[in-house]
Amino acid sequence: MTARVTLYSKPGCHLCDDARAVIDRVCADLGESYEEISILSAPELQERYAEEIPVTLVDGRQHDFWRVDEGRLRAALAGRPGL
Repeated sequence: MTARVTLYSKPGCHLCDDARAVIDRVCADLGESYEEISILSAPELQERYAEEIPVTLVDGRQHDFWRVDEGRLRAALAGRPGL
């Protein structure tokens, strides 16, 4: 099963901790999975996302950065991205 949600983060990031809590709650409620990738794992990720973490992707497309809006994430996973 491929995760629909990807969280790009880095250790020690308090915004990443907040985003992870929201993503974990929403995915658990909706029966979805997510993966978390540290931007420190690859130089290209550090270059791309250094100033925007946490960055959330849904179905491979950037959804949010800095903060995760729970309602928007739920809507995107339910197929209602305009909400």
